[in-house]
Amino acid sequence: MKAISFKLLIFLATLTFCFSADVKSQTVKWDSTYRPGKYVELVSKFKAEPKSKKDYIFLGNSITAGTDWAKLLNLPQAKNRGISGDITFGVLERLQEVIDGKPAKVFILIGINDVSRNIPDSVILKNYKLMISRIRKGSKKTQIYFNTLLPVNSAFDKFKNHYGKDEHILWLNTEIKKLAAKKVTVVDLYSQFTDKDKHLRAELTKDGLHLIPEGYRVWADFLNSTGYLK
Repeated sequence: MKAISFKLLIFLATLTFCFSADVKSQTVKWDSTYRPGKYVELVSKFKAEPKSKKDYIFLGNSITAGTDWAKLLNLPQAKNRGISGDITFGVLERLQEVIDGKPAKVFILIGINDVSRNIPDSVILKNYKLMISRIRKGSKKTQIYFNTLLPVNSAFDKFKNHYGKDEHILWLNTEIKKLAAKKVTVVDLYSQFTDKDKHLRAELTKDGLHLIPEGYRVWADFLNSTGYLK
């Protein structure tokens, strides 16, 4: 009887070890401290630029950084605050510079790099809400526009860390739409850039992630048609 109990104990211990090892192997690591190489340089540049309460701030990562918003929209007050590779934690770190200017409008598009770096969806959403609350507290008259994340297109095979995570994009976009309850204007870019297979429209991108001029024109036309720039 003791021999059977001992064998059972060994079996259970082995099973527990294997289960723990399996769980550990499935744990995905993520880093909130990552900042792109030009982050410090660009933040310093942004701080040095003149500010106005009439400014329209476009805040985000490389997708935002990839165009001249003032020229694209024919709006001199449109300012680019995009940093290639940035994540939600990076935006929060540099958000005070935007708040201090007390701009008329802030258009936020951020999160796809968080997804690629395996930052949990719940953490990304928490950061979205923190951005909103900080802007509300520090610049009460600023109108907040939150963009849904764009789809990606894996057919280009260039940004593998961003591919195969459509369910994260969809979940975050669903949650972004709920931000309307916080008197935030939701800009549904996803629907404007999605093809019939729920991928980023191939004719609007150069690599399955970033936009070409035609893509920015779609974005600009959408903003103008919705009246968000008035």
